[in-house]
Amino acid sequence: MAKKPGNCICHQESDTLAALMEHPVLVSASHALKAKQERKFSVSEESGSQRSTQSRYVYIFQREYATVDPALVDFVGTDEATTCVGLVIRNQKNGMVSVAHMDSPKIVDMGFDQMLSLLVDQNVDIDLDVHMIGGFEDVTLKHANGTTWSESHAKSDGYSFPLCKKMIETMEKRREKFHIQTLFVLGHNTKRDSQGNAYPIFNGFLVETSTGSLTPASFERATRCPDEIVRRIRVSAAYEDPTWNGKLLESYDTLADRFVIASCCWTSNQRYIALRLEQLSDADILLNCSTSPSAEGPDFVDNERRLGRECKKGSAGEEAGGGKVLVYHDFQRQMRWLRLLLGYGCVEI
Repeated sequence: MAKKPGNCICHQESDTLAALMEHPVLVSASHALKAKQERKFSVSEESGSQRSTQSRYVYIFQREYATVDPALVDFVGTDEATTCVGLVIRNQKNGMVSVAHMDSPKIVDMGFDQMLSLLVDQNVDIDLDVHMIGGFEDVTLKHANGTTWSESHAKSDGYSFPLCKKMIETMEKRREKFHIQTLFVLGHNTKRDSQGNAYPIFNGFLVETSTGSLTPASFERATRCPDEIVRRIRVSAAYEDPTWNGKLLESYDTLADRFVIASCCWTSNQRYIALRLEQLSDADILLNCSTSPSAEGPDFVDNERRLGRECKKGSAGEEAGGGKVLVYHDFQRQMRWLRLLLGYGCVEI
């Protein structure tokens, strides 16, 4: 458990996640985040402001991560998370920030290795601020008399809890000094309708790299760039590509300050699944393609159908990217960043 604000995870706690969820400092931080108004990130907002020609941001899709230098990138954001969890790790000394959109316990161990590779530079004594945002109570929990918080979760079959638990366990066993500042997950990020159905309160966030502050956020389709379709297809393809086994997907080159969308293989099985989408109803697409069908956003089904149409074009074929770098964007010039901000940097497969 956290000893006090900014202190490291205690390795003696038998159920650290349960303790952290109830820690008064982290509960207070969750209340503060919940009180913030969600920011709607749109093309019209950005193109109509003075900041659009100055601020630069990196958008993270599911299973992606990016490590950024605050001197080069102003914001990092992600959304569309239901059972996924957004992870922010910030180096207190130099302000470097790494953000990931975790979607499975299977990628957590290696994902931490990837995120920390440029943050700590072999120095495990550096203090690292950590924020976890996302995931919700995606299963109905029945608390019997005498059943503890952790016991009831351990018996569930949800997606959010195993992921959160794995992330905490990974931090416990690593040598780095993690200071959990925000734990807006599971019950803290859950709201219910009149029928008792659970939904996440927030599906995304924006990190201001200069300060490390977080704001709940959602993104318009045109601002999820560059190369939205390519990157969405890559998320699906990565599950059967051994190159990415256990890894987060790389999209941004930290040292060169540019997006590099690495390639991945597209199997015949995935192509078959994509073609089948045409024959499925909206309800069936939700049931077959989502870990939380009732909690998805209004554009989830449309996005899945768009991916199916792109795969039918044939040029995605058996391999996305031909074994080379899929897309290469250089962001050294301000105008290039503005083009991405306005959604012009995306390419078709």
